[in-house]
Amino acid sequence: MRGFKWSNLKDLIFSNSAVVGQDPHVDDGDENPERGNWANKKEYILSTIGYAVGLGNIWRFPYLAYENGGGAFLIPYFVMLVVTGIPLFFMESAFGQFCSQGPINVWRAAPIMQGVGVAMVTVTLIVSIYYNVIIGYSLYYMFASFQSPLPWASCLPSADSSCNNMTTVFCNISGVLLANWTQENGTCPSSDIITVPVNSPSEQYWDNVALQRSSGLDETGPVVWHLALCLLLSSILVAAALIKGIKSSGKVVYFTATFPYVVILILLIRGLTLDGARDGIEFYIGSQSNLTKLTEAQVWKDAATQTFYSLSIGWGGVMTLASYNNFHNNVFKDSFIVSITNAGTSVVAGFAIFSILGHMAKIYNMPVGKVVKEGFGLAFIAYPDALSKLPIAPLWSILFFFMLLTVGLDSQFAGIEVIITCLLDAFPKTFKSKRASLTIGTCFALYILGLPCVTRAGIYWVTIIDQFVATWVLLVLVLLEIIGICYIYGGNRFIKDIEMMLGNKSFMFWLWWRACWFFLSPCILVVILIWSLLTFTPPSYGKVQFPAWGLALGWCMAIFVVLWIPVIAAYKLKRLRGNFWMRLKSLCSPTEEWHPYLDVHRGQRYSEERCRYRVKRKNTPQVNVNVISNSWL
Repeated sequence: MRGFKWSNLKDLIFSNSAVVGQDPHVDDGDENPERGNWANKKEYILSTIGYAVGLGNIWRFPYLAYENGGGAFLIPYFVMLVVTGIPLFFMESAFGQFCSQGPINVWRAAPIMQGVGVAMVTVTLIVSIYYNVIIGYSLYYMFASFQSPLPWASCLPSADSSCNNMTTVFCNISGVLLANWTQENGTCPSSDIITVPVNSPSEQYWDNVALQRSSGLDETGPVVWHLALCLLLSSILVAAALIKGIKSSGKVVYFTATFPYVVILILLIRGLTLDGARDGIEFYIGSQSNLTKLTEAQVWKDAATQTFYSLSIGWGGVMTLASYNNFHNNVFKDSFIVSITNAGTSVVAGFAIFSILGHMAKIYNMPVGKVVKEGFGLAFIAYPDALSKLPIAPLWSILFFFMLLTVGLDSQFAGIEVIITCLLDAFPKTFKSKRASLTIGTCFALYILGLPCVTRAGIYWVTIIDQFVATWVLLVLVLLEIIGICYIYGGNRFIKDIEMMLGNKSFMFWLWWRACWFFLSPCILVVILIWSLLTFTPPSYGKVQFPAWGLALGWCMAIFVVLWIPVIAAYKLKRLRGNFWMRLKSLCSPTEEWHPYLDVHRGQRYSEERCRYRVKRKNTPQVNVNVISNSWL
C-alpha cells in the first residue's frame, strides 16, 4: 500500500486527493481502481467474521441453548444454518461481489425493489446509533475494572436493604420454612426451594451508577456524562479505524477480529478450573440436555431466528463488504468459512459463559438456572458478578469487557461502512475525494443521535429501538430480497452471474441452492415472520413497562423503515411514461447499468445483453428508462 503519513491528516480530511498526491483509499495493485479492493483475502475474511460475530453470539446464544434443551438445541441450530443461514449469506455475498456496489445500487438488477436497499441502510443507520451506545457501556465497564476490588463486588454505601451479596434461600419442609438452607445442610427437593428476591451488588451498580436509570421512559433526566464521554470515545475509535475506508479498517481487524477468540479461550480455560464449572456445563449442553424439546415448534423457531440474526443477513453489511472483493474471488468458499466460524464461536462462547456462571451458582448455593440471564443482564450484571468472585478479578473483568469492546467495534465498522459506501456509490464525484470527512461527519452525527440513549432513560430507548427495528423488520427485508433476486431478477440468471465469477458448476451443485433460494428459505422466513407478529408482545425493560407513546414511537420507526419499499416503487412508476403494465415490466427488468463494474469482466454475455437492451429502448420509446438508471431514484 502506498505510504501515507498521519501528518497529512488535514489534507486527507479537508482536501481532494490531488493535494495528498493520490487517492489514499485505492492501492496500485487494486483490481478496481475506482472503488478499491481489499488488500488481501485475509482482511475480507476477518472483517466479515468480525461483522457476523456480534454481541448476540456471546450474550444470546448460550441462553437460547440452555432454554431450548441444551445440547439438543444444536441439532435445529445447525439444520437451520444449512437451510437458511449459509444459502442466504452466500446469496448476499455473491450479489454484492458481482456488481461491486452497495445494498442500494445492487438493485439496478430489479429497480422496483430498490426500496429494499434503502430500508436496509435505514435499519443499519438506526441500529448503529444504539450499537455505539453498547460499545460505550463496554468502555465504561472496562475503565471501571481498573480498580481493586471491583466497584460492583459489594453493595454501595448508599444501597438500600434489597442489596445483598448472598441470596437468602429457604426450604419448605412440611410447611415450615428453614432459613439459610444450603445443600451441605441436607437435601431439599427443587420444588420446595424458595429464593428471596434481592438485588445483587452488580445489578445495583448497573442501575444506579453506570446507567443512573430513571423510573421510566417518561422521566428522561439529564445526560449521564460518563456514558456520553465513553460514547464520544467509541465514535472516535470507529472514525479512526474507517478514516481510509477498508484500507485502514482492514488492518484494524487483524486485532479486533482475533482478540475475542483469545479472550474466550482464556476465560474458558479459567472457567473449567473453577469449582461448580461442571454444573454450568451440564446445564448448557451436558446431561441436562432434553431431546424431547425437539418436538416443540418454538425450539425450531428460536434456532432459525438465532441463525438468521447472528449472520447479520438483511443489514446490507454482507453485500457491502463483498463489493470490495476481486471479481473472481471464491465467494462460495468464503460464505462457508464465515458461517461455520460464526456458529462455532457461539457454541464455544457458551462454554466460557456457563462454566463461570456454574461457579457463581456454587458460591450462591443456587441452581444454575437461577443465575442465568440474557442480553444486558448477562453482559453487565450476571457475568461481571461472577467475575468479581474470582481471584485477580480486575484482570478477568478487563479482558471480558475489552472483548465486548472489540466484538462491538467490528460490527460497528461494517455498519458505518454500509452508510458510507452507499453515499459514495450514489455520489462518487461529490464524495470520492472527501471520504475521510464523510466518515468523520457520519460518526459525529451518530454520536449526536446517540445522546438520548445515554440519558437516565437511555436504556429504555435502546430497548425500544432493538425490539422494533432489529427484529421482524429484518425478516420482511430479507423475504423481499429473496423475491427480488429469485423471482423478479431471476434465480437462473443470478446463477449465471455467479458462474461468471466462479466458473461453471454442475446441475447437481445448483440443485441444493435452488431448493433453498426458491422454496426452503422463503417458506421458513414466512413462518417465522407470521409467528413473530402473532406472538408479538409489547417490549419492556425488566418490570418497567413502556408508555403508549413510547410503543407508538417504536411502531413509527418500524413503519418508517418498511415504508421506503412501496414509496420508492410508486415514485419510480410515476416517473416512467407509458401504460402501467409497460412501466411495471420496465421496473422489473435490469437497468443498462446492471453489470460487473469493470469492462474486462462483462464478457460477451453482458455485451450482448446491453446491445439487446438498447435495441429494446429504441423499439419502445414511450417508456423513458433513463429515469431509473442514474441514481437511487
